[in-house]
Amino acid sequence: MSNINEKVKDFMGRVEGVTTILGSYIESNLKDKEKLDRALKSFIQSVESLVKDGIQSTAINKKVRLKVKTLEHFKGDLPKYESSGASGIDVRAQLDETVTLQPGERALVPTALSFEIPEGYEIQARPRSGLAIKKGISLVNSPGTIDADYRGEVKIIIINHGEQAFEIQDQDRVAQLVVAPVIQAELEMSAELSHTDRGVGGFGSTGVGVKDSNETP
Repeated sequence: MSNINEKVKDFMGRVEGVTTILGSYIESNLKDKEKLDRALKSFIQSVESLVKDGIQSTAINKKVRLKVKTLEHFKGDLPKYESSGASGIDVRAQLDETVTLQPGERALVPTALSFEIPEGYEIQARPRSGLAIKKGISLVNSPGTIDADYRGEVKIIIINHGEQAFEIQDQDRVAQLVVAPVIQAELEMSAELSHTDRGVGGFGSTGVGVKDSNETP
């Protein structure tokens, strides 16, 4: 952030410099045209650099403060991001005994965590890719939504899509939580909607990439 502040100060200094040169330019009746051209080019480059760095800095440094409360049955460490570029934090099962899911079965798994989510955001509960590909374990409502005004315990609805029984033990990592922005819509009644080429075409109307065997070539 200090680097951005320095660039802002440099930017303002360049603005003042260009203003001075413009005044001299007018007074000298076009005698300093080359000097003005150089200053303007440098000024434009400075603006472009400032905007670019500002956008990058905002994207990299923007973090959301998320309050978390551990409940009485919580054990272990708080969830955390496993890498600097990770999108989600892994949450662990908080169980008194092992839960066994037969193929097709589902269970509600407690995490012993509750959150205070800032307004304008939600938490999405998503399956862990390793469990999905190796064991066929997913979430019934994927992604599950934890609203900003919910203060209860976050519980994960796990389903076994695999072919073998799957055991969930205490402290197993069962899902990942992703903080995401939310945009609420204002619904406006309308008798007509704008026209598109697709129109009212629904499921499969744009094709699935493989020609149906009954279709005419």
